[in-house]
Amino acid sequence: MQAAPVRATAIPSFAVALRAVETLLLQGGQRTARRNAWTSVLEDRRRAKDRVEAQQILDRAATRP
Repeated sequence: MQAAPVRATAIPSFAVALRAVETLLLQGGQRTARRNAWTSVLEDRRRAKDRVEAQQILDRAATRP
């Protein structure tokens, strides 16, 4: 019985494959706008998390005697 041949090239990650498809389908401006929008979403999530943490700290400080 023979062992299966070893693959010489790495299988690209899903993100790499998605970017390749994106490059083929979208023009440069659309791609940039999409990435900028996603960056904004991530930044909004980070700010929301920071607001929640700050509110929790303030609530704890308010309940201390």
